[in-house]
Amino acid sequence: MSVDAIKELIEHLPPEDQTALACWMTERDAKMWDDQIEQDFSAGGTGMGLLEEVDAQIGAGNLESFKVTRQRG
Repeated sequence: MSVDAIKELIEHLPPEDQTALACWMTERDAKMWDDQIEQDFSAGGTGMGLLEEVDAQIGAGNLESFKVTRQRG
């Protein structure tokens, strides 16, 4: 089934089913994002190099305080 066919089917769903589908997709995307972050920052992950670099900079005392550039609202 093509994406266009799926879109067409979604258009014909009742609004409450469209909302339920949108919620499910949002939850699914969030879980995929969480899983990817966990994978990236676990042992051997692609983000570990960055964490090691930051740890080294902290250990060497080379980090400045973070500066707030805009007010949070």
